[in-house]
Amino acid sequence: MKRAVVMGGSYAGLFAARVLSEWADEVVVLEADGIGADGTGWRAPHRRQLHALLAMGHAQLERWFPGLTAELVAAGACLGEGDDVRFYVDGRLKAPADGRRMLGVTRPFLEAAVRRRVGALPRVRLVHGQAAGLVLAGGRVRGVRTAEGDVLDADFAVDAMGRSSRLGHWLAESGWAQAPVERMRVDLGYATAAFRRGDELGTTVVAHNTPGPASDYQPTLCEPGALAAVEGDRWSVVLAGYAGYRPGSDPKEFLARMRRGIEPLRTVADTCEMTSEVATFHFRESVRRDYGRLDRFPGGLVVVGDALASVNPVYGQGLTLAALQANSLAAHLRSGAGADPGAPAWGYFRRAGVVVDAAWQLSTTADLAQPHVTGPYPPGYRLLRWAGDRLTEASVLDSEVNTTYLKVVNMLEHPRTLTRPAVLLRAARVLLAADGRR
Repeated sequence: MKRAVVMGGSYAGLFAARVLSEWADEVVVLEADGIGADGTGWRAPHRRQLHALLAMGHAQLERWFPGLTAELVAAGACLGEGDDVRFYVDGRLKAPADGRRMLGVTRPFLEAAVRRRVGALPRVRLVHGQAAGLVLAGGRVRGVRTAEGDVLDADFAVDAMGRSSRLGHWLAESGWAQAPVERMRVDLGYATAAFRRGDELGTTVVAHNTPGPASDYQPTLCEPGALAAVEGDRWSVVLAGYAGYRPGSDPKEFLARMRRGIEPLRTVADTCEMTSEVATFHFRESVRRDYGRLDRFPGGLVVVGDALASVNPVYGQGLTLAALQANSLAAHLRSGAGADPGAPAWGYFRRAGVVVDAAWQLSTTADLAQPHVTGPYPPGYRLLRWAGDRLTEASVLDSEVNTTYLKVVNMLEHPRTLTRPAVLLRAARVLLAADGRR
């Protein structure tokens, strides 16, 4: 293909551009915000929140940008392995697990590094501009209109415009059907603040506490939240809550909630200086658009990132989903179906749908445990929730169960792994033994 245009230059768009740089003579990345070299300039408020890069996402970062982890660590990011990464449930430290490895870094810092790598590719141009429509003819994309009044000829286009994408409206205006949309209202609030970091937590890089099966994100047992050691000798701390228990921006309230949390949060609240305002964000609903269910779709067009699926961020899947969708795009372009970039990209949507389905299943099954979330409930939900609760309890006690559990959470394995008879039997034995000791 001669030219591919990526509409949106955030994490998902940058990964898509990296993939397309191996297939297009030229890749143009259109981004409406004026982004500085240090990653500042984004208007999207959620970028100030603490983001997790799951193990699968970290692996894909190194796949597409070899050596970037070392560059980030040399510039101040923190790489935690083994006991440096600590997971809790209702304040109880979970059993040790194999393969614990997480990168402590803020999203602007990470995204700026990825942008530098993408911008240095010889076939890629990063352009400050906003996509305002598509040029469609002969059943395929022919170009991208910009808000500045220009038209960029294109053989291929990528919608990486996030949750606010207007692609559905553009397609409807040209006589194409909009994709079916699935929603789940979760009414999540979360808040992030930065603290000066010393040696108060030793080698800890990440500490994360989630509520247990019956706590419903209420402070009855232990405040849900996490911290990560990030660049600039800082702790980035996030607290979360649903519905009427969403955290606010008052620093005193934030510190009080930290002191009801796990020991690492209490230590930081008591000994470290808060160096930022408390940034809040309200995530109302998870949304996915299923383009694979359409009967017809323009050729030379794909959708990535939050424009395709935006799931509850408390599970940290967003960055990893973006990378896995880039893998899906690469696999599609390598396939026989991808030989004609002007044909509908059904192979891409099928592959991307597999990873979206897995993330959606994991997050929505957990969300439905909240009393204010009213569905839709998937078939067999009661059994899924019961089994999930038992596995969570067993993961606190047993390293083998916790290793499997974390592989699923980190998107290294499909959620169906947790339903394997061997895993369920191991969890049952662990819980029976624990009951016998009481």
